Amino acid sequence: MEQLVTSEFKLGIIAGGQLGKMLVLAASNWDVKTFVLDADGHCPASSCCTKFIKGNHLDFNDVYNFGKMVDMITFEIESVNIEALKKLKLEGKRISPDPDILEIIQDKGLQKQFYKQNKIPSSTFRLFNDKSEIEKALSSGILKFPFVQKLRKGGYDGKGVAVIKTENDLNMLLEGASVLEDLVDIEKEISIIAARNEKGEVKCFPIVEMEFNEKANLVEKLICPASLNDSLTNEAIDLATKILSSLNLVGILAVEMFIDRQNKIYINEVAPRTHNSGHHTIESVVTSQFEQQLRAIFNFSLGSTKLKLPAVMINLIGEVDHDGAVKYEGLTECMSIEGVKIHLYGKKETKPFRKMGHVTVLASTIDEAKEKAEIVKQKLKVKAWKNR
Repeated sequence: MEQLVTSEFKLGIIAGGQLGKMLVLAASNWDVKTFVLDADGHCPASSCCTKFIKGNHLDFNDVYNFGKMVDMITFEIESVNIEALKKLKLEGKRISPDPDILEIIQDKGLQKQFYKQNKIPSSTFRLFNDKSEIEKALSSGILKFPFVQKLRKGGYDGKGVAVIKTENDLNMLLEGASVLEDLVDIEKEISIIAARNEKGEVKCFPIVEMEFNEKANLVEKLICPASLNDSLTNEAIDLATKILSSLNLVGILAVEMFIDRQNKIYINEVAPRTHNSGHHTIESVVTSQFEQQLRAIFNFSLGSTKLKLPAVMINLIGEVDHDGAVKYEGLTECMSIEGVKIHLYGKKETKPFRKMGHVTVLASTIDEAKEKAEIVKQKLKVKAWKNR
Protein backbone atom coordinates (compact mmCIF):
# COMPACT_ATOMS: atom_id res chain seq x y z
CA MET A 1 0.00 0.00 0.00
CA GLU A 2 3.03 2.34 0.01
CA GLN A 3 2.07 3.69 -3.45
CA LEU A 4 -1.35 4.69 -2.11
CA VAL A 5 -1.01 8.48 -2.21
CA THR A 6 0.49 8.71 -5.70
CA SER A 7 -1.70 6.08 -7.35
CA GLU A 8 -5.22 6.05 -8.69
CA PHE A 9 -6.19 3.76 -5.82
CA LYS A 10 -9.98 3.42 -5.57
CA LEU A 11 -11.54 2.74 -2.18
CA GLY A 12 -15.11 1.48 -2.34
CA ILE A 13 -17.38 2.47 0.55
CA ILE A 14 -20.69 0.64 0.82
CA ALA A 15 -23.41 3.07 2.02
CA GLY A 16 -23.07 6.82 1.99
CA GLY A 17 -24.73 8.17 5.11
CA GLN A 18 -23.00 10.47 7.58
CA LEU A 19 -20.40 7.84 8.46
CA GLY A 20 -19.57 7.39 4.79
CA LYS A 21 -19.31 11.14 4.31
CA MET A 22 -16.88 11.58 7.19
CA LEU A 23 -14.81 8.61 5.95
CA VAL A 24 -14.66 10.16 2.47
CA LEU A 25 -13.46 13.46 3.95
CA ALA A 26 -10.73 11.64 5.92
CA ALA A 27 -9.63 9.71 2.80
CA SER A 28 -9.38 12.92 0.77
CA ASN A 29 -6.49 14.01 3.01
CA TRP A 30 -4.44 11.16 1.52
CA ASP A 31 -5.64 11.67 -2.08
CA VAL A 32 -7.53 8.38 -1.98
CA LYS A 33 -10.19 8.12 -4.66
CA THR A 34 -13.50 7.20 -3.02
CA PHE A 35 -16.37 5.38 -4.71
CA VAL A 36 -19.65 5.24 -2.77
CA LEU A 37 -22.62 2.89 -3.25
CA ASP A 38 -25.99 4.01 -1.88
CA ALA A 39 -29.64 3.79 -2.90
CA ASP A 40 -30.21 7.47 -2.11
CA GLY A 41 -28.87 9.75 -4.83
CA HIS A 42 -28.78 12.60 -2.32
CA CYS A 43 -27.10 10.74 0.55
CA PRO A 44 -24.57 12.77 2.58
CA ALA A 45 -21.49 11.20 0.95
CA SER A 46 -22.73 11.75 -2.62
CA SER A 47 -21.63 15.38 -2.67
CA CYS A 48 -18.01 14.80 -1.65
CA CYS A 49 -16.89 11.37 -2.94
CA THR A 50 -14.90 10.90 -6.16
CA LYS A 51 -17.64 8.83 -7.79
CA PHE A 52 -21.14 8.03 -6.62
CA ILE A 53 -22.90 4.82 -7.70
CA LYS A 54 -26.62 4.49 -7.09
CA GLY A 55 -27.47 1.00 -5.88
CA ASN A 56 -28.84 -1.08 -3.03
CA HIS A 57 -26.34 -2.44 -0.48
CA LEU A 58 -28.59 -5.50 -0.01
CA ASP A 59 -28.81 -6.37 -3.72
CA PHE A 60 -26.37 -9.02 -4.96
CA ASN A 61 -25.80 -7.51 -8.40
CA ASP A 62 -25.46 -3.95 -7.15
CA VAL A 63 -22.86 -4.91 -4.55
CA TYR A 64 -20.97 -7.30 -6.84
CA ASN A 65 -20.79 -4.86 -9.77
CA PHE A 66 -19.73 -2.06 -7.44
CA GLY A 67 -16.98 -4.22 -6.02
CA LYS A 68 -15.56 -4.87 -9.50
CA MET A 69 -15.02 -1.11 -9.95
CA VAL A 70 -12.74 -0.60 -6.95
CA ASP A 71 -9.46 -1.85 -5.46
CA MET A 72 -10.70 -2.36 -1.91
CA ILE A 73 -14.09 -2.42 -0.17
CA THR A 74 -15.03 -1.16 3.26
CA PHE A 75 -18.32 -0.18 4.88
CA GLU A 76 -20.31 2.32 6.87
CA ILE A 77 -23.03 -0.25 7.54
CA GLU A 78 -22.85 -3.96 8.38
CA SER A 79 -26.13 -4.89 6.70
CA VAL A 80 -24.69 -5.77 3.27
CA ASN A 81 -25.30 -8.58 0.77
CA ILE A 82 -22.87 -11.18 2.12
CA GLU A 83 -23.05 -13.54 -0.87
CA ALA A 84 -21.85 -10.81 -3.23
CA LEU A 85 -18.97 -10.00 -0.89
CA LYS A 86 -17.98 -13.66 -0.62
CA LYS A 87 -17.88 -13.98 -4.41
CA LEU A 88 -15.72 -10.87 -4.66
CA LYS A 89 -13.42 -12.23 -1.95
CA LEU A 90 -12.99 -15.51 -3.88
CA GLU A 91 -12.02 -13.46 -6.91
CA GLY A 92 -9.27 -11.75 -4.92
CA LYS A 93 -10.93 -8.48 -3.92
CA ARG A 94 -9.63 -6.95 -0.70
CA ILE A 95 -12.51 -6.48 1.75
CA SER A 96 -12.17 -5.09 5.29
CA PRO A 97 -13.71 -6.19 7.56
CA ASP A 98 -13.91 -9.70 6.09
CA PRO A 99 -17.35 -10.92 4.90
CA ASP A 100 -17.24 -13.90 7.28
CA ILE A 101 -16.95 -11.48 10.20
CA LEU A 102 -19.74 -9.28 8.86
CA GLU A 103 -21.97 -12.35 8.61
CA ILE A 104 -21.58 -12.96 12.34
CA ILE A 105 -22.03 -9.36 13.39
CA GLN A 106 -25.04 -8.53 11.20
CA ASP A 107 -27.00 -11.35 12.89
CA LYS A 108 -27.46 -10.58 16.60
CA GLY A 109 -28.14 -14.25 17.29
CA LEU A 110 -24.78 -15.28 15.82
CA GLN A 111 -23.18 -12.41 17.74
CA LYS A 112 -24.52 -13.72 21.05
CA GLN A 113 -23.40 -17.27 20.24
CA PHE A 114 -19.93 -15.93 19.42
CA TYR A 115 -19.72 -14.27 22.85
CA LYS A 116 -20.79 -17.49 24.56
CA GLN A 117 -18.30 -19.64 22.63
CA ASN A 118 -15.44 -17.25 23.39
CA LYS A 119 -16.33 -16.76 27.08
CA ILE A 120 -17.04 -13.08 26.61
CA PRO A 121 -19.50 -11.77 29.23
CA SER A 122 -22.91 -10.95 27.81
CA SER A 123 -26.45 -11.15 29.18
CA THR A 124 -28.24 -14.51 29.14
CA PHE A 125 -30.21 -15.04 25.92
CA ARG A 126 -32.64 -17.25 24.02
CA LEU A 127 -33.34 -17.40 20.27
CA PHE A 128 -36.89 -17.35 18.87
CA ASN A 129 -38.14 -17.69 15.29
CA ASP A 130 -41.17 -15.43 15.62
CA LYS A 131 -43.53 -13.59 17.96
CA SER A 132 -45.82 -16.59 18.44
CA GLU A 133 -42.92 -18.65 19.84
CA ILE A 134 -42.26 -15.91 22.37
CA GLU A 135 -45.91 -15.81 23.42
CA LYS A 136 -45.96 -19.61 23.84
CA ALA A 137 -42.79 -19.50 25.96
CA LEU A 138 -44.39 -16.88 28.19
CA SER A 139 -47.65 -18.78 28.61
CA SER A 140 -45.79 -21.99 29.49
CA GLY A 141 -43.57 -20.26 32.03
CA ILE A 142 -40.33 -20.98 30.14
CA LEU A 143 -39.84 -17.25 29.59
CA LYS A 144 -40.36 -14.64 32.30
CA PHE A 145 -40.51 -10.86 32.49
CA PRO A 146 -38.59 -8.59 32.12
CA PHE A 147 -36.59 -9.09 28.90
CA VAL A 148 -35.30 -7.24 25.85
CA GLN A 149 -36.27 -8.39 22.37
CA LYS A 150 -33.88 -7.63 19.48
CA LEU A 151 -34.55 -8.59 15.88
CA ARG A 152 -31.66 -10.71 14.68
CA LYS A 153 -31.19 -8.64 11.53
CA GLY A 154 -31.84 -5.12 10.33
CA GLY A 155 -32.08 -3.16 13.58
CA TYR A 156 -30.26 0.15 14.01
CA ASP A 157 -30.55 3.40 15.99
CA GLY A 158 -33.00 1.86 18.43
CA LYS A 159 -35.15 0.28 15.71
CA GLY A 160 -35.69 -3.44 16.01
CA VAL A 161 -35.52 -3.37 19.82
CA ALA A 162 -38.37 -3.76 22.32
CA VAL A 163 -38.04 -3.59 26.11
CA ILE A 164 -40.73 -5.83 27.61
CA LYS A 165 -41.02 -5.33 31.37
CA THR A 166 -44.56 -6.58 32.07
CA GLU A 167 -47.55 -8.16 30.36
CA ASN A 168 -48.75 -4.63 29.54
CA ASP A 169 -45.80 -4.23 27.15
CA LEU A 170 -46.59 -7.28 25.01
CA ASN A 171 -48.19 -5.08 22.37
CA MET A 172 -44.65 -3.88 21.59
CA LEU A 173 -43.40 -7.36 20.63
CA LEU A 174 -41.74 -7.37 17.21
CA GLU A 175 -42.44 -9.89 14.47
CA GLY A 176 -39.43 -11.81 13.16
CA ALA A 177 -36.51 -13.96 14.24
CA SER A 178 -35.27 -12.51 17.53
CA VAL A 179 -32.79 -12.65 20.37
CA LEU A 180 -34.35 -12.30 23.82
CA GLU A 181 -31.96 -11.12 26.53
CA ASP A 182 -32.34 -10.83 30.26
CA LEU A 183 -32.84 -7.18 31.20
CA VAL A 184 -29.63 -5.90 32.82
CA ASP A 185 -29.92 -3.54 35.78
CA ILE A 186 -27.78 -0.89 34.12
CA GLU A 187 -25.69 1.64 36.02
CA LYS A 188 -23.80 2.97 32.97
CA GLU A 189 -23.66 2.37 29.22
CA ILE A 190 -20.21 2.77 27.72
CA SER A 191 -18.55 2.34 24.36
CA ILE A 192 -15.03 1.73 23.13
CA ILE A 193 -13.88 2.28 19.55
CA ALA A 194 -11.01 -0.12 18.85
CA ALA A 195 -8.91 -0.71 15.74
CA ARG A 196 -6.71 -3.55 14.50
CA ASN A 197 -4.50 -3.79 11.40
CA GLU A 198 -3.21 -6.86 9.54
CA LYS A 199 -0.03 -6.85 11.63
CA GLY A 200 -2.18 -7.43 14.72
CA GLU A 201 -1.56 -4.00 16.22
CA VAL A 202 -4.53 -2.92 18.36
CA LYS A 203 -5.37 0.52 19.74
CA CYS A 204 -8.42 1.59 21.74
CA PHE A 205 -9.85 5.09 21.95
CA PRO A 206 -10.71 6.55 25.36
CA ILE A 207 -13.90 5.03 26.75
CA VAL A 208 -17.05 7.12 26.43
CA GLU A 209 -20.17 7.14 28.56
CA MET A 210 -23.48 7.26 26.69
CA GLU A 211 -26.80 8.80 27.63
CA PHE A 212 -29.88 7.70 25.70
CA ASN A 213 -33.08 9.34 24.55
CA GLU A 214 -35.70 7.04 26.10
CA LYS A 215 -38.36 7.78 23.48
CA ALA A 216 -36.13 7.10 20.47
CA ASN A 217 -33.80 4.59 22.20
CA LEU A 218 -30.76 6.19 20.57
CA VAL A 219 -27.68 7.98 21.89
CA GLU A 220 -28.48 11.56 22.80
CA LYS A 221 -25.22 12.52 24.50
CA LEU A 222 -21.81 11.03 25.11
CA ILE A 223 -19.10 12.05 27.56
CA CYS A 224 -15.39 11.48 27.06
CA PRO A 225 -13.61 10.34 29.09
CA ALA A 226 -16.09 8.16 30.98
CA SER A 227 -16.03 8.30 34.77
CA LEU A 228 -14.69 4.80 35.49
CA ASN A 229 -12.15 3.53 37.96
CA ASP A 230 -8.90 2.02 36.66
CA SER A 231 -10.06 -1.55 37.23
CA LEU A 232 -13.22 -1.18 35.12
CA THR A 233 -11.33 0.81 32.47
CA ASN A 234 -8.71 -1.90 32.07
CA GLU A 235 -11.32 -4.67 32.05
CA ALA A 236 -13.34 -2.92 29.32
CA ILE A 237 -10.24 -2.35 27.18
CA ASP A 238 -9.19 -5.99 27.62
CA LEU A 239 -12.65 -7.17 26.51
CA ALA A 240 -12.64 -4.98 23.40
CA THR A 241 -9.17 -6.23 22.50
CA LYS A 242 -10.22 -9.85 23.05
CA ILE A 243 -13.23 -9.46 20.74
CA LEU A 244 -11.08 -7.94 17.98
CA SER A 245 -8.49 -10.70 18.27
CA SER A 246 -11.08 -13.51 18.52
CA LEU A 247 -12.77 -12.26 15.37
CA ASN A 248 -9.38 -11.67 13.69
CA LEU A 249 -10.95 -8.43 12.48
CA VAL A 250 -8.97 -5.93 10.39
CA GLY A 251 -10.58 -2.52 10.59
CA ILE A 252 -12.45 -0.70 13.30
CA LEU A 253 -14.91 -2.05 15.85
CA ALA A 254 -17.31 -0.19 18.12
CA VAL A 255 -17.96 -2.20 21.29
CA GLU A 256 -21.00 -1.17 23.34
CA MET A 257 -21.08 -2.38 26.94
CA PHE A 258 -23.32 -2.29 30.00
CA ILE A 259 -22.04 -1.87 33.55
CA ASP A 260 -24.55 -3.10 36.10
CA ARG A 261 -25.04 -1.91 39.68
CA GLN A 262 -22.58 -4.54 40.94
CA ASN A 263 -19.89 -3.16 38.59
CA LYS A 264 -20.08 -6.19 36.29
CA ILE A 265 -19.44 -5.55 32.59
CA TYR A 266 -21.59 -7.10 29.86
CA ILE A 267 -21.03 -6.78 26.13
CA ASN A 268 -24.18 -5.36 24.55
CA GLU A 269 -23.33 -5.50 20.85
CA VAL A 270 -20.63 -4.51 18.38
CA ALA A 271 -20.45 -2.70 15.04
CA PRO A 272 -17.60 -3.40 12.57
CA ARG A 273 -17.31 0.21 11.43
CA THR A 274 -17.03 3.76 12.64
CA HIS A 275 -19.76 4.59 15.10
CA ASN A 276 -21.86 7.40 16.50
CA SER A 277 -20.06 7.02 19.82
CA GLY A 278 -16.77 8.01 18.17
CA HIS A 279 -17.69 11.24 16.36
CA HIS A 280 -16.04 13.41 19.01
CA THR A 281 -12.66 11.95 18.02
CA ILE A 282 -12.55 14.27 15.00
CA GLU A 283 -11.68 17.17 17.29
CA SER A 284 -10.89 15.68 20.70
CA VAL A 285 -8.41 12.90 19.89
CA VAL A 286 -5.09 13.03 18.01
CA THR A 287 -6.41 10.52 15.43
CA SER A 288 -10.08 10.48 14.44
CA GLN A 289 -11.96 7.18 14.21
CA PHE A 290 -12.27 7.77 10.45
CA GLU A 291 -8.54 8.15 9.89
CA GLN A 292 -8.01 5.12 12.14
CA GLN A 293 -10.31 3.00 9.99
CA LEU A 294 -8.22 3.90 6.95
CA ARG A 295 -4.96 3.22 8.78
CA ALA A 296 -6.23 -0.20 9.86
CA ILE A 297 -7.53 -1.41 6.49
CA PHE A 298 -4.45 -0.09 4.64
CA ASN A 299 -2.24 -1.86 7.22
CA PHE A 300 -0.51 1.37 8.23
CA SER A 301 0.66 1.96 11.79
CA LEU A 302 -2.33 2.91 13.91
CA GLY A 303 -2.56 6.52 15.00
CA SER A 304 -2.35 7.92 18.51
CA THR A 305 -5.59 7.70 20.52
CA LYS A 306 -4.45 10.28 23.06
CA LEU A 307 -7.23 12.58 24.25
CA LYS A 308 -6.45 16.24 23.51
CA LEU A 309 -9.33 17.74 25.49
CA PRO A 310 -12.36 16.43 27.39
CA ALA A 311 -15.43 16.40 25.18
CA VAL A 312 -19.18 16.04 25.20
CA MET A 313 -20.99 15.14 22.00
CA ILE A 314 -24.70 15.59 21.39
CA ASN A 315 -26.65 14.24 18.45
CA LEU A 316 -28.77 16.67 16.48
CA ILE A 317 -32.01 14.81 15.91
CA GLY A 318 -35.24 15.87 14.27
CA GLU A 319 -37.79 17.45 16.57
CA VAL A 320 -41.04 15.63 17.30
CA ASP A 321 -43.85 16.63 14.89
CA HIS A 322 -41.39 18.04 12.35
CA ASP A 323 -41.29 16.19 9.03
CA GLY A 324 -40.09 17.76 5.79
CA ALA A 325 -37.44 20.08 4.35
CA VAL A 326 -34.98 20.80 7.15
CA LYS A 327 -34.09 24.08 8.81
CA TYR A 328 -31.77 24.65 11.76
CA GLU A 329 -32.51 27.10 14.53
CA GLY A 330 -29.84 28.52 16.84
CA LEU A 331 -26.80 27.87 14.63
CA THR A 332 -25.35 31.37 14.79
CA GLU A 333 -25.79 31.63 18.54
CA CYS A 334 -24.17 28.25 19.20
CA MET A 335 -21.25 28.92 16.89
CA SER A 336 -20.29 31.88 19.06
CA ILE A 337 -19.59 29.56 22.02
CA GLU A 338 -15.91 28.66 22.38
CA GLY A 339 -15.18 24.98 21.82
CA VAL A 340 -18.42 24.20 19.98
CA LYS A 341 -17.90 22.24 16.74
CA ILE A 342 -21.02 21.71 14.64
CA HIS A 343 -21.36 18.99 12.00
CA LEU A 344 -24.41 18.97 9.72
CA TYR A 345 -24.74 15.82 7.63
CA GLY A 346 -26.44 17.36 4.61
CA LYS A 347 -29.69 15.40 4.79
CA LYS A 348 -32.37 17.40 3.01
CA GLU A 349 -35.37 16.04 4.90
CA THR A 350 -35.91 15.81 8.64
CA LYS A 351 -38.32 13.62 10.57
CA PRO A 352 -38.81 12.89 14.27
CA PHE A 353 -35.63 11.50 15.87
CA ARG A 354 -33.70 11.30 12.59
CA LYS A 355 -29.98 11.94 13.06
CA MET A 356 -29.24 15.15 11.17
CA GLY A 357 -25.87 16.12 12.64
CA HIS A 358 -23.83 16.23 15.80
CA VAL A 359 -22.07 18.78 17.96
CA THR A 360 -18.82 18.19 19.81
CA VAL A 361 -18.11 20.52 22.72
CA LEU A 362 -14.49 20.80 23.87
CA ALA A 363 -13.40 22.31 27.18
CA SER A 364 -10.61 22.10 29.75
CA THR A 365 -12.87 20.09 32.08
CA ILE A 366 -15.79 17.71 31.63
CA ASP A 367 -18.02 19.89 33.82
CA GLU A 368 -17.39 22.92 31.61
CA ALA A 369 -18.06 20.86 28.47
CA LYS A 370 -21.32 19.57 29.97
CA GLU A 371 -22.49 23.10 30.78
CA LYS A 372 -21.82 24.31 27.24
CA ALA A 373 -23.40 21.19 25.72
CA GLU A 374 -26.59 21.82 27.70
CA ILE A 375 -26.77 25.36 26.28
CA VAL A 376 -26.36 23.96 22.76
CA LYS A 377 -28.99 21.31 23.39
CA GLN A 378 -31.52 23.96 24.44
CA LYS A 379 -30.78 26.38 21.61
CA LEU A 380 -29.91 24.31 18.52
CA LYS A 381 -33.03 22.70 17.06
CA VAL A 382 -33.69 20.62 13.93
CA LYS A 383 -37.06 21.52 12.46
CA ALA A 384 -38.99 21.42 9.21
CA TRP A 385 -39.99 24.53 7.33
CA LYS A 386 -43.57 23.34 7.65
CA ASN A 387 -44.29 21.07 10.61
CA ARG A 388 -47.13 18.56 10.70
